[in-house]
Amino acid sequence: MAMFRWMDMRQLIGRNFARLRKESGLTQEQLAERCGLSQQYLSGLEKGKRNPTVVTLYEIAQGLGVSHVELVRED
Repeated sequence: MAMFRWMDMRQLIGRNFARLRKESGLTQEQLAERCGLSQQYLSGLEKGKRNPTVVTLYEIAQGLGVSHVELVRED
């Protein structure tokens, strides 16, 4: 994996998260309920403005039914 600046990694996670969420047919609100997170937090994450913890990535991946690795995989 290439070296990323922090902003690039947040954007990568946001893009992957948005794609996986849409592929699963979930709205941000539905996923927020599954993960126990706020819709506002998930929106910021999709926009690449949030820096999620490893635990948060795991919770989101569980809500999406994917491996947490999918959230940090290069495009």
